[in-house]
Amino acid sequence: MYNREKGAVLTLDAGGTNFVFSTIKDNKEVVDPVDFPAYPDDLHKCLNSIVTGFKEVIKHLKSDPIAISFAFPGPADYENGIIGDLPNFPAFRGGVALGPYLKEKFGLPVFINNDGNLFAYGEALAGALPEINKQLEAAGNPKRYRNLLAVTLGTGFGGGVVIDNRLLTGDNGCGGDVWISANKYDHHLLAEEGVSIRAVKREYRELSGDESDISPKEIFEIAEGTKTGNREAAIKSFERLGEIAGFTISESLNIVDGLVVIGGGIANAHKYILPAMIKEMNGVRKTVKGDIFPRLQMKAYNLEDENEKALFLNNESEIVTIPESNKTATYHSVKKIGVWTSMLGTSKAIAIGAYNFALNQLS
Repeated sequence: MYNREKGAVLTLDAGGTNFVFSTIKDNKEVVDPVDFPAYPDDLHKCLNSIVTGFKEVIKHLKSDPIAISFAFPGPADYENGIIGDLPNFPAFRGGVALGPYLKEKFGLPVFINNDGNLFAYGEALAGALPEINKQLEAAGNPKRYRNLLAVTLGTGFGGGVVIDNRLLTGDNGCGGDVWISANKYDHHLLAEEGVSIRAVKREYRELSGDESDISPKEIFEIAEGTKTGNREAAIKSFERLGEIAGFTISESLNIVDGLVVIGGGIANAHKYILPAMIKEMNGVRKTVKGDIFPRLQMKAYNLEDENEKALFLNNESEIVTIPESNKTATYHSVKKIGVWTSMLGTSKAIAIGAYNFALNQLS
């Protein structure tokens, strides 16, 4: 088994405009992050920027790093470190062997995955999952959660799944990809068409009649009443996103059955998104005969709402007697699921996920 005390892992937050480099050890950032331009249109400059960034953070380490691990947008063959055609990175057209290139440059193992997977892994190992179990213990509730579905709401609709501390990558590196799921209002559309920056902007534009190019941050400010605009339309824009995301999350939870963590820039509007999401998750389905069933076998709770969180943490387990015995067993007759926003912050969770992903691969 790999000794986690031996070294740090170099990480990278790969945005379309800037690359932010850091180093993680023991689930903590051990250097101040540095950033360099991404140069998405020029492969030579882009690769040079990545190499320069990693060299810069290495200067501040007390010992040699043990690996490089980071998130990079897909499509990609992550297992072999090949980045495919990216709309935001024209320089990678035709596929670029980024992992093998960096391995040659630094003589280190290189691990790449998508941000949704690494976000989920970070929250499962060092964020929301251990925290909610800690709070359940403090509340005297014997229930513990081991599985997690994490989604990111931003430029796109990212996702990742962790099952009992193991990241679900899939045989083709597509595990946890929620963005391509069916859209609630048109099953021929991607879920991402209703759960993304462009979706919020489009919805606000259609509801308000305002054709100006306005950002989700500004739409949130309008919803909060701190910026002039159509407040009702702003609120409904986020509610619509929450409803469509809730539809896809529910479909996923019927297989994953774990806690849900929400990250990404749009998650800052969770006060409007989560109630609509939870309402969708707690909806119903019917049989041909008209029999009604819950949308999920578990009841969903908004853990950002203190009253709902208290109900979620409340111990509703029962003690039953084992037949022909004087012994007892715990019976969790009430099934619950919680939806929470990121405990760590999206970027930090991704970095911690990348760190642990490298350690797991090296073990």
